[in-house]
Amino acid sequence: MINLKCPKILGLVLITTISLSLHGYSQDGAKIYQTYCMGCHGADLKGTPAGSSLLTENLKQGNDMRSISQAIEKGVPNTTMIAWGNALGTKEINTLTEYILNKRKSPSYNSAAEKPATFKTQDYVLKIEKVVTEGLEVPWGIEFVDTNTALITGNKGNLYWVKNGKLDPGKIAGLPFVYGSDMFGGMMDLALDPNYEENGWVYIAFSHNPKNTADQTSPAMTKLIRGKVRDYHWIKEETLFQAPDSILVSGGFRWGSRLLFDKDGFLFFTIGDMQQSIQSGNNPQLLYRAEGKIFRIHPDGSIPKDNPYFGQEGKLQGIYAIGTRNVQGISQHPETGEIYFTDHGPRGGDEVNRLKKAGNYGWPIITYGVNYDGTTITNLTHHEGMEQPLTYWDPSIAVCASEFVTGGQFPKWQNNLLVTALKDQEIRRLVLDGDKVLSQEVILKGMGRVRDVKFGPDGALYVLTNSPDALLRISPLE
Repeated sequence: MINLKCPKILGLVLITTISLSLHGYSQDGAKIYQTYCMGCHGADLKGTPAGSSLLTENLKQGNDMRSISQAIEKGVPNTTMIAWGNALGTKEINTLTEYILNKRKSPSYNSAAEKPATFKTQDYVLKIEKVVTEGLEVPWGIEFVDTNTALITGNKGNLYWVKNGKLDPGKIAGLPFVYGSDMFGGMMDLALDPNYEENGWVYIAFSHNPKNTADQTSPAMTKLIRGKVRDYHWIKEETLFQAPDSILVSGGFRWGSRLLFDKDGFLFFTIGDMQQSIQSGNNPQLLYRAEGKIFRIHPDGSIPKDNPYFGQEGKLQGIYAIGTRNVQGISQHPETGEIYFTDHGPRGGDEVNRLKKAGNYGWPIITYGVNYDGTTITNLTHHEGMEQPLTYWDPSIAVCASEFVTGGQFPKWQNNLLVTALKDQEIRRLVLDGDKVLSQEVILKGMGRVRDVKFGPDGALYVLTNSPDALLRISPLE
């Protein structure tokens, strides 16, 4: 029996109790942060394109306990920082605030350890090489022009050349004005024409407002163009899709947008719901609206006659499927030709779906997720005439890009689907059988917010990350 009357033992018990209490307090704060904050502010609190760093010398709302707590509870107007007072109680907010303050005070926290150069998976030990680590600003999409050359879009409005494993310092001039960045738009995905070697067409999706102003309240929408790069100049630009002024959106975010040329030469592109499913009703369900849709067009912007709404008055005839939230990944199975897409959902609602002509994927009528503050979007997860996801993630991983495994370097993974995650900083490998996901495996973790993946001509996997902004090359370790 412990003699609690002994001052030394009593002191030891008190110290141990306090230590355990503080340790548990810290762990609770870490868990709350991972659930609610990491997606925007990053696993290391150093910020992402969607949210500011919490380790800067002076936070805009103040550095003290009260200021940080109030910002968490009430949100910050005109930013992505929503009010968490509905989802978190006073005790949880204080715990989270204390966690942030402790991290801000920790000198060791600001010195990031070097990431390992390998990652062990079920079938391979992967070698991770850092190809480009400086000069890219929020890279978004990558396409290979030839064996040694790639084009990369930068969310701030840049188009980069990477040649022979190095970032070309030459700047491409003449690119269109880009409105916003990341959640508020910016330059997004790109694609190369199937006959690029002959015609040189490059396709780009970006956020656009007709006034060419940086004002985030100006009506805007995702726009699709094509052009050519010659001697570091963007030339011969053509508009393939631009929403009419009457259906533009003010102050929206969640723009999409991924591009895919299928084997038949059709161009698919996606537009996010622009937050209009919450603010203005069920716009992703309306066929005269562009939000929350997957489109299918010819390379010159004309509408295929076998599109589901071709020739129907009062409908956007490029629409191929409806009811999506924020599709940031779309890819075609190398053998079956089926097209699969990822839909970046709300909290607990990230999805993988198989694309069907005239398919309705339910948003926001049905979802497995809730609002970020924990409030209900809908009580329905099923509805007649609406598709069910092949799989969904709860908690959300912030799913982004997708790509099927091809080439000769990963024979054990041939035709598996890779999907990337922003918040969870992952690449996941999904084994598919038609409409079933048989298994999943994380094949990369903790190297940054994984924005895009492509297999290069050499068969290696090339990875674009944000926070840090980098281009990685992944191959099996020999």
